[in-house]
Amino acid sequence: MTSFAELGVPAPIVAALAAADRTEAFPIQVATLPDSLKGRDVLGRGKTGSGKTIAFAVPLAARLGQASGTANGQRPARGRQARGLVLAPTRELATQIDNTLAPLAQSMGLNTTVIYGGVSQKRQEDALRAGVDIIVATPGRLDDLLKQGVLSLDGIRITVLDEADHMADLGFLPVVTRILDKTPKGGQRLLFSATLDNGVDRLVKRYLRDEILHSVDEATSHVSAMTHHVFAVDGGAGKDALVRTLARGAGKRILFMRTKHQAKKLAKKLTESGIPSVDLHGNLSQNARDRNLAAFHDGSVRVLVATDVAARGVHIDDVELVVHVDPPVEHKAYLHRSGRTARAGSAGDVVTIALPEQHRDLRDLLRKAAIRVDFEQVTDASPQVRALVGEPVALVPYVKPETPARGQSQGGTSTGANAQRKRARRGGGGAGASVGGAQTQGERQSAGRGGQSAGAGQSGSQQAVGQGRRRGRGQGAAGHGAGAQGAAGQGQSRGQRGAGQASARRDGVTRGGSTTSYSTSTGGQGGYVGGSGTGRSRTPRRASRP
Repeated sequence: MTSFAELGVPAPIVAALAAADRTEAFPIQVATLPDSLKGRDVLGRGKTGSGKTIAFAVPLAARLGQASGTANGQRPARGRQARGLVLAPTRELATQIDNTLAPLAQSMGLNTTVIYGGVSQKRQEDALRAGVDIIVATPGRLDDLLKQGVLSLDGIRITVLDEADHMADLGFLPVVTRILDKTPKGGQRLLFSATLDNGVDRLVKRYLRDEILHSVDEATSHVSAMTHHVFAVDGGAGKDALVRTLARGAGKRILFMRTKHQAKKLAKKLTESGIPSVDLHGNLSQNARDRNLAAFHDGSVRVLVATDVAARGVHIDDVELVVHVDPPVEHKAYLHRSGRTARAGSAGDVVTIALPEQHRDLRDLLRKAAIRVDFEQVTDASPQVRALVGEPVALVPYVKPETPARGQSQGGTSTGANAQRKRARRGGGGAGASVGGAQTQGERQSAGRGGQSAGAGQSGSQQAVGQGRRRGRGQGAAGHGAGAQGAAGQGQSRGQRGAGQASARRDGVTRGGSTTSYSTSTGGQGGYVGGSGTGRSRTPRRASRP
């Protein structure tokens, strides 16, 4: 084993690594650090989980810190331009990189910021204006900010491309090329990738100068501490029972699904059956992704159900089992999914569940991945399954999240049930909620697709407030109640205008003179003071519009 100090890593970074319990360098780090610390362009090739992040984070922090003098206590200038850039294919990987890089950068008096899409860019702009030394970014959002003139890459001295092959798989190479073209020629460039296919070799030829290649292992090389299993089941019922059993182990486990919908559905089913689970897929907001990953990371939940968005860039310690609930479509995805376990020298198991119709394709996939494993016919009670699960964790009761009831009244004032709706996609009307046991007045009804209403009225000193929206034509009618202050409403009605005296009980028909009017309100509020009846406003169906 080789220590980081022996490789020439500055003392502050060695101390920061030791604080994270990283004292011995991995093979990819031993191979690349002597050259990258000297400023050479490096092409590092190694499988997922081999330690590539530290291999480029150390020289990035060390060389920029030594060049700026910040490691000697010099205060960094506000508004300074970034001098280091790391490009990563996904938001999750960018976040993981920053989590590893930031403490090393701080030990050298540098700061970092993360830039990715799916969130508001204002905070990112604020961080750039305040001044940043190292940017960790996904290509899409960084390209957007460059086009807007929010930042410049003129000061970049070291550029890192991580998981370059995955960026190629996702179609990012044209964007990556535009970004690299905006960095100064002659700067140091470090490229790390599991493979050199899909155009990665063209990036190497175009942007790296006199590079040195360090290939620790091939993408298909085996991790001795990783054990592969293929569990064959007869049908869907047997598969469901097997998945539930595998999910009940005490350690952390990741279950991979092929689609976002199925990942969400399985996480919900497991949680409802007493196995707390979270999902991770492309339909989640960034806040939801961060929240779910944090819960899995700190052990609040032991099961993460994910799509291939988690196949790279998600480093969680002590994941003891990866389950391919749905086998992937190609062998590289299998290897990257499987690489979420048996990381950093830890042991782990990988299980692929195979239905009869999947056997042929799965054998072909495993052959391409250079994985030799026998198919085992099992049920959820089979000994080899129980051996992986160990002592099953007791199921916990499912507690359905509470949701407030519509139109629920509290205290002395209430709001109409539909007042907070931004829009109604289908027809239907609503009524205002009563307050303190008083009768609801000013109740409204609406007819017509897309209509929504909420009553508004007064009874004594209590009030129900709502808003209404109607479809109709013409000018609404207003009448004066008997012995009351009256009805106030602005709206639309089909027919002629009319106004007159009305009784305390209203049916939505204003009687007075010889005119009858069907009144509806448009965004207005109407109230009655006095009377004890219920007011209604009806719009004939023929007046409705689609």
